[in-house]
Amino acid sequence: MTHAELAPDVLAHGVAVGLIRAWRRFPVQETTLGVLDSALEIVARHRIAYWDACVVAAALTLGCERLYSEDISHGQRIGALTIFNPFA
Repeated sequence: MTHAELAPDVLAHGVAVGLIRAWRRFPVQETTLGVLDSALEIVARHRIAYWDACVVAAALTLGCERLYSEDISHGQRIGALTIFNPFA
């Protein structure tokens, strides 16, 4: 039995490499202590889940103005960021 037969949902190496290279065009915010501190403040102030607050904190750090999420209230503003629910 081949590896592909054992794990049929695994991407071929070449496909995975291509996706990673394509995604490099997008900025990535590392999880720093500053981002974590901001997330904790967002949790306390806006009463959203911690992991959602981490995404918001990272987006704010990158200077984003829009965040698409179905987990945070549509239209909610957090700092300079506006939340958009694509399913609303």
